[in-house]
Amino acid sequence: MESPAPQIESTSDDRLWVLLGYIFTPIIPIVVLLLEDKKNRPFIKAHNMQALILGIVEWIINILLSFVVIGCITSVLTLILNIYLGIKANRGEVFEIPVITKFVRQQGW
Repeated sequence: MESPAPQIESTSDDRLWVLLGYIFTPIIPIVVLLLEDKKNRPFIKAHNMQALILGIVEWIINILLSFVVIGCITSVLTLILNIYLGIKANRGEVFEIPVITKFVRQQGW
C-alpha cells in the first residue's frame, strides 16, 4: 500500500493557477513554465507537469478517436475529468494520476 501524497503548503494564487492548468491544459501549463516566479512554487510544480502531460495524452487520444464517432464523447469526458482534477487541486490536494505521475517523477520534473 502506497503512502498518501504529502500535503504542500499553497496560496490561493497557487491553487487558482493549478485549477486553470488542469482545465485549460496544455496551454496554461506551458504558460506557467514561462513564468519564472510561478514555475518554482512547490504546489504549482507538483501539479503543472502532470497537467501538461495529461493534456498532451488527452489531445492524442482525442485526435486518434476523432475519426470515429466516439471522438466527441471522449472530448466531453476528458473535459469533465480535467474539471474534477482542477477542483481537487484547487482544494489544496496533491494527488497522483496513475501512469502520468510516475512518468513525471522518473523524468525528474
